[in-house]
Amino acid sequence: MIRTIASTLAAATVAAAIAAPAAAADVQVASQGPVVELSVTETVKARPDIANVSAGVTTNAPTAVAAMAANAQAMDAVIARIKALGVRAEDIQTAGINLGAQYDYDQAERRQVFRGYQASNRVSVTLRDVKRTGPVLDALVAVGATDIGGPDFSIDDDTAPRAQARKAAFDKAQAQATEYARWAGYTGVRVLSVSEAVNPGRPMPQMMEARAVSADAKSTPVEPGLVGTAVTVSVTFEMTR
Repeated sequence: MIRTIASTLAAATVAAAIAAPAAAADVQVASQGPVVELSVTETVKARPDIANVSAGVTTNAPTAVAAMAANAQAMDAVIARIKALGVRAEDIQTAGINLGAQYDYDQAERRQVFRGYQASNRVSVTLRDVKRTGPVLDALVAVGATDIGGPDFSIDDDTAPRAQARKAAFDKAQAQATEYARWAGYTGVRVLSVSEAVNPGRPMPQMMEARAVSADAKSTPVEPGLVGTAVTVSVTFEMTR
C-alpha cells in the first residue's frame, strides 16, 4: 500500500509571519515523500531434532473407582516404559485425565442404559532423538498404550533458520520497495519502521490407532522430513530522491 505523509505547519507559518518583520519571513515547510508499506513472509526449512508424541490409556469398569484404579495401573506401566527408554522426567507431561459414565442406547425401550465408567489418561512426550520415534511408539503400544498421537516434529533451537528467514524477508521487502520508488520517480527508500512475527512451521500431530506389536514385527516407519520456520517482516519505507 502506498500513501503520502505530509506535515503541514500552516498555523505556525501564519504566526511566524505576523510576529516577524516582512523581510525576515522566510519559512519553508518540508514535506515527507510517499510511503510504501510491505509485509513479506519467508520460510527457511531445516531438519527437525525434536519429535513430540503422546501416549494414552483408556480403561472401562463398572464403577468410577475401579475404572480409575485400572487406568492408574496401566498408565504406570506406560510411564515406566517411557522412562526406561531413556526419556527424561522433564520431557514427560500429563496431557489430560478424563472419567465419564458410559451408556448404550436401548432401541426397544428407547432409553439410555448405563454400562459403566471409562477412564483415560494421556501424557505428551518429547523425544530428542527423532530416529527413535518409531521404535518408541511400538514399545508404548506393546506395554499397554491404547492410543498414541503424533509425531509432531520441530526444531529445538530455531535461532539460525529464524535469522535466515528474517534477513530474506527484509531483503525482499527492501527490493520491492525500491522498485515501487523507481516506478514513482524516486531514487531510493528509507526505513521508517520494522516489525516481525515468527511462525515456527510444525506439522500437525496425527492420531494413530494402537495395535499390538509382535516381537518380530517391523518398527513403525517414521519420516521426519523438514520443518520450516516462517518469519513475516512488516516494513514501512519512505521514498527518497
